[in-house]
Parts: sequence; C-alpha cells; structure tokens
Amino acid sequence: MNETEIFNKVAELLAEHFDIEADKVTNELNFKKDLDGDSINFLEFVMDLEDAFGAEISDEDAAKLETVGQAVDYIKSHQ
Repeated sequence: MNETEIFNKVAELLAEHFDIEADKVTNELNFKKDLDGDSINFLEFVMDLEDAFGAEISDEDAAKLETVGQAVDYIKSHQ
C-alpha cells in the first residue's frame, strides 16, 4: 500500500470510531487533542489499525502515536 492508500484507510477508521467525517482528517490531526474520545476509543482504533493493515502495534508504540501522520508513517514503515 502506498501512503495515500494508508492515509485514506486510517481516515475511514477514524470516521468509524470518532464522530468525524473522513474528509476532515488531516495528517496534523491529533488523536488526543482534536478528537472527542477516551483511551478505550483509542485502543479500539489501534486494534482496528492492526486488523486493517495486518501489523501488530505494541502498547509502547501506540502510546507514541499522537497524530494521523505519525500513524500513517508507522504503518508504512511496518508493512
């Protein structure tokens, strides 16, 4: 998958988990500051990322993911 495909899938998953439209998602969107969700929402989102991309994201790595761009870069480098 290329970066655009990864971004689009991440945006789709965000739209499902957090009440946001996929076309409003940017690389700068911060999971903790910009989304109205709690740690359980974020954990479920990370689990969906793992399922969607066939990658395992450790709790330590997940804690470092703050923005959409960081998540896309992480997935791209761990495909």
